[in-house]
Amino acid sequence: MNAKDQYAIPDQTTEDEGGLELGQIFGALRRRVLVIAGVTTVVTSAAVLKALTDEPVYQSSFELLTPAVTLESRLISISNPDGLSGQEDLLTASVDDTKLRVLKSPRILEPVLETLQVDHPSLTYGQLFRGLSINLSSDEILAVRYQDVDPVLVEDVLDVVSEAYIDFSREDRQSDILRGIAFVDEQLPQLRERVDTLQAELEALRIGNNLIDPALQGEQVSQQVATFTAEQVNIQIQLEEAQQLYTDLRQEFSQRGVTATASVLSEDARYQELQNQLLEIDRQIAQSSALLREESPEIQTLLSQRQNLIPLVRSEGDRVQRQMENYIRELNIRYQALDEAIELLNTQINNLSSVTRQYTDIQRELDIATTNLNEFLTKREALRIDAAQRQAPWEILTQPGSPRASAASVKQNLVLGGVLGLLLGVGVALLLDKLKSVIHSSKDVKTITRLPLLGNIPHNSQISEFEHTASTPLLEAESWLGQILPNQQSLEVQPELLSDSAPFNESFRLLFTNIQLLKPDDPIQALTVSSAIPNEGKSTVAIHLAQAAASMGRKVLIVDADLRRPSLHRFLGLENKKGLVDWVGFNMSLESLLQQSAQHHNLFFLSAGSPPPDSTSILASKEIPKLLDEAKSKFDLLIFDTPPLLGFADAYLVIPQTQGLLLVTGIEKVKRAELTQAVESLKVSNVPVLGAVANGTKEKENFTYTYYQYYSVPRTEEALAPLEEGKTSQVSRLVSSVNSLFRSQK
Repeated sequence: MNAKDQYAIPDQTTEDEGGLELGQIFGALRRRVLVIAGVTTVVTSAAVLKALTDEPVYQSSFELLTPAVTLESRLISISNPDGLSGQEDLLTASVDDTKLRVLKSPRILEPVLETLQVDHPSLTYGQLFRGLSINLSSDEILAVRYQDVDPVLVEDVLDVVSEAYIDFSREDRQSDILRGIAFVDEQLPQLRERVDTLQAELEALRIGNNLIDPALQGEQVSQQVATFTAEQVNIQIQLEEAQQLYTDLRQEFSQRGVTATASVLSEDARYQELQNQLLEIDRQIAQSSALLREESPEIQTLLSQRQNLIPLVRSEGDRVQRQMENYIRELNIRYQALDEAIELLNTQINNLSSVTRQYTDIQRELDIATTNLNEFLTKREALRIDAAQRQAPWEILTQPGSPRASAASVKQNLVLGGVLGLLLGVGVALLLDKLKSVIHSSKDVKTITRLPLLGNIPHNSQISEFEHTASTPLLEAESWLGQILPNQQSLEVQPELLSDSAPFNESFRLLFTNIQLLKPDDPIQALTVSSAIPNEGKSTVAIHLAQAAASMGRKVLIVDADLRRPSLHRFLGLENKKGLVDWVGFNMSLESLLQQSAQHHNLFFLSAGSPPPDSTSILASKEIPKLLDEAKSKFDLLIFDTPPLLGFADAYLVIPQTQGLLLVTGIEKVKRAELTQAVESLKVSNVPVLGAVANGTKEKENFTYTYYQYYSVPRTEEALAPLEEGKTSQVSRLVSSVNSLFRSQK
């Protein structure tokens, strides 16, 4: 397995999609807790204020007893248990939704309104309709309620409405029930005979044709025909395309020979590789012909190489033609097989057509006859029950009481407002977090990239401030560093002083260890460090990774391959006069370009050098592999710092020269879409990727810091005790910086 296969980005399509990311939701709520609290407070306050300022509303009610059946109707139902009258739901369904709508219809309310307008002329139908509510409080009890701001109107409305409902129940009689029963009894014998005849015809048709449901069987066969026809059309299209491609391929070979560039050939990797080699040799011959004679050994060698490649190109072309021929033959066979299957299915459909038509006609008539019979039977039983019932009017169970105020409860509004405000606050918080859409944790990095998380670098405020200063002009950076460390050579010691935090340093030692464990038998010797966008801390990670490796006894070379905006020399306090550009352009020796770090004798630095007009031409030069070969013989680890991945091609030129990319992701600096786009670009370019590093994480790993305090703090105090005796100003400042960084990490 080569490096590209081993460190390729995994295919995300194999992962399960969707799912509720509770960790992300809880994280968003924790970050937006002030927004949630603010929205909840505002909504709750508004709800309480509304409850306090609302005008009181008066309401009263009465109840009506609406008996479903009498004792006589129950006795009749018991005598006929198999009929519909024996069902409990029919015995108790005295008032249904339809009757409730009738009770609030203009038929009932308009006479009520006319009566009330005598004493309340301003009352309208809409006001009466909106204030009146009717519902079933139990099976036989009807609750009627009315509310309004006028307590006198409430009392008058309920009095008039109760009388109107009593009159309605008295008038709601069914005088034609007996005539309906007689009509149903006359029709039932004819309906039964019709159903029996149709059932016999349907059974004879099924037995004669050995079918259960011909319509269903015909539909299944039709679906198979449609499926096979669609597949046949698709194969025909593929066949025409393949034949056209094959014709174009043969014409290309007949006209251009080994220089053929048909579309089929362009998709064949082996043929394209040979073509590229042939074109490269032609280009070298053309370049050499301008300087050398044709009989020169160099040109003769190139011509010999070209002659050796031509048979291979022709052989590959013949192989592609044979593949196309086999593919066309296979499509023809599939097309013929589908044609035979479709013809057989069409024959079956024709045979089923007449049977299906007869079956459908009989079944339709049988359904109609059965439905009519069932409806008549149902109506007969319902009419019998109604005839047995005594249509006694409803009676008032509880009289209307005195209207009482029902203003909104402050406590209830407080609870509802709090719940609504909390839900609204959560929604606003999630929306704000979604709009920002930045990476918040190392878990997000692992989820989006689908890469192994090799390192989790804790946030360091002073390192972040130094990164910002390193990106400023050099004079400004020196001025800032001079204010922190007066009377010192700040550019030489500042990186070490800023990073003297044990959890911070340990994270880089762990990162280096994880990188080495990727291939224990053949450790990583050359890697590239980059990020999706600028300012994610890739240069900081590259430098401290190099320092960690150097402190662990490795001889390390860090190369500033960011030719567009070099900054490593400022982090290390070194110069950027000659470097990588000079190696490529002027063929200088590597020893003359290297600079040694003042803090680590095992750490060497190759700066970017003079800014080139085109950085990609430098990084794509053939001198870069020579640099790696020479450096690998002298160093244990090579680290290349490159520009960001999005918008620049520099990193994609360097990564294939090394053993893989270390993708640095800045927590709360890069958006999800940007990181996803960078991962997709790496996947398309098919470059090796070692893993990801979450930089600047603020996640609390309590066990890590607890262990560090237990093992490291006493030793740090013992190590600093002798230095305190010296009372030097440099040691005092160093101890102060160490303590402040350690407190910030806790």
